Amino acid sequence: MIRRSPPRYAEPVFDSRHIKTFHEVVRTGSYSAAARALGYTQPAITQQMKALEREVGTPLFTRAGRGLRLTEAGETLSRHAAAILDTMATAQQQMTALTRLHTGRVRVCAFPSANATLIPEAMARLAAGHPGVRVELSEDEPPESLHRLVRGECDITLAFTYPGSHEDVPEEVVETPLLEDQLLVLLPTRHPLTRRRTVGLADLAEEKWIAGCLRCRVNFLHECAENGFAPDIAFTTDDNLVVQSLVAEGLGIAMMPGLVLNFLRHEKVTGRALAPASRRRISAYVLREHLRIPATALVLDELRTVAANKVGC
Repeated sequence: MIRRSPPRYAEPVFDSRHIKTFHEVVRTGSYSAAARALGYTQPAITQQMKALEREVGTPLFTRAGRGLRLTEAGETLSRHAAAILDTMATAQQQMTALTRLHTGRVRVCAFPSANATLIPEAMARLAAGHPGVRVELSEDEPPESLHRLVRGECDITLAFTYPGSHEDVPEEVVETPLLEDQLLVLLPTRHPLTRRRTVGLADLAEEKWIAGCLRCRVNFLHECAENGFAPDIAFTTDDNLVVQSLVAEGLGIAMMPGLVLNFLRHEKVTGRALAPASRRRISAYVLREHLRIPATALVLDELRTVAANKVGC
């Protein structure tokens, strides 16, 4: 016995133009009236309705004297046509708003000192010029912040690197350099070296130190080694306020990015530039394909503008 599979029927795929014309025919009651309303010829309306009936697979109208009457299929489609057109109109309005930068959402992940300095100023500029663009902020240190970008958990990542190092990122990630952030040595205000404008790292070989985040600590140890000593690290913490409080109490000194002191400075702590100068590079990272998204490109532009005004850029 041969079993035959039931015949397969293709689901109709509607042309939006045909739906709009169909809706107008139903509203006006005839092909000729719909043609006048839409600015078409009557044969063009007839051809579109024949095409729609082929898409549906069944007649939508029957003749009733000089008028038209909807078939059962026509009545069903008519009930949905207005909703379909409304949904399409809403979608078009939202897409227009996105492409013209009236609205949009951009997820930004940055390290703490960038979130406290670069981000607020850039977002203030953005809000003034494009209030419909919404920015969602999160915080993480590199390299985890870069991993979040690649995983699709954010749209823009701000990260920093030190001389001699670089981010190992996939080819689809684009780096936009923002600024060079000068490193300072933090000293208690009564420390004798505060009389100098700059301090050599080798002059601090006998001091006790407070070390920061892992990436900063690796760079710090490298620079100390380049100057011929291994630092005596008394404390380790990622909290910038804790670092300064420990320095203020004379429990050690610290190497800290200048960007931090732009928003957080303990009254009993003094910062001095290192000689020779030492800097970290701050960059924004984004997936290459996201550069074509207007809201993302706009946030990058604002970040570049704010960074250009920062000391040490």
